Amino acid sequence: MLRVYWVSLEVVAELRPVIARIERHDRDLARQTKKASTSVPLNIAEGSFAHGGHRRERYQTACSSMRETMACCHAAEAAGYEPRVAEGTYAKMREVIGTLVNNLKR
Repeated sequence: MLRVYWVSLEVVAELRPVIARIERHDRDLARQTKKASTSVPLNIAEGSFAHGGHRRERYQTACSSMRETMACCHAAEAAGYEPRVAEGTYAKMREVIGTLVNNLKR
């Protein structure tokens, strides 16, 4: 299992209060943020035990979902629903994306 699996779970935990605040203003955006963020560790786990093209697909999906999670957070900030997601959380998101991109290059 990739180490970023655990990092992605940390992101999910750190976003829980953020998603709760977003939900007060925009249930759809909160739901999308939750679905995107929770799909990342699921796809990493699935990809870790897949072979060939299936592994690549799962890692690509996880990478795209983490990018979508970041975009949801940016949208919530721009709309004024969330004052600012912690930079440490964004750093973890970038770490997951970077690691997955590097794995996709192999």
